[in-house]
Amino acid sequence: MSASSTARRVAATALAAGAIVSAVALPASAHDGDRHRNPQVKISRVQADSPGRENRSNRSLNAEWVELTNTTRHPVNLKGWTLRDEDGNRYRFNDYRLAGRATVRIHTGEGRDTRTDLFQDRRDYVWDNNRDKATLRDNRGRTVDTKSWNNHHHRR
Repeated sequence: MSASSTARRVAATALAAGAIVSAVALPASAHDGDRHRNPQVKISRVQADSPGRENRSNRSLNAEWVELTNTTRHPVNLKGWTLRDEDGNRYRFNDYRLAGRATVRIHTGEGRDTRTDLFQDRRDYVWDNNRDKATLRDNRGRTVDTKSWNNHHHRR
């Protein structure tokens, strides 16, 4: 066997081994990319029934809220995402970046947006105390998470 034939055989073996390693590694790297394209932002808590007297004061409106939690290590820009109730009331996020492993509370009433609290600037309640469903959609309109409740309390 000549040296050039041995070199070709070694090169072919190395290329084949590289192709196998690439084929095995590809699904893992593709999956990691999917994780970043499909962030895990969840509706973690809902306070639909504002504690105390519901008198449409800003204080009472802001005691009604929905919390979102980013369960990943990576920040997620919620620009264009929406939070909606069953009646069609919708809150659209501006250029807001939810840090990794962080939670933000979206209040119904008026206020100054911060890193941990956002305000819908409404003058009426959004979430039904008895039965409602919060739906979080991404900037492409895909449902990311929903949270429903069915309580046996008085109606507003």
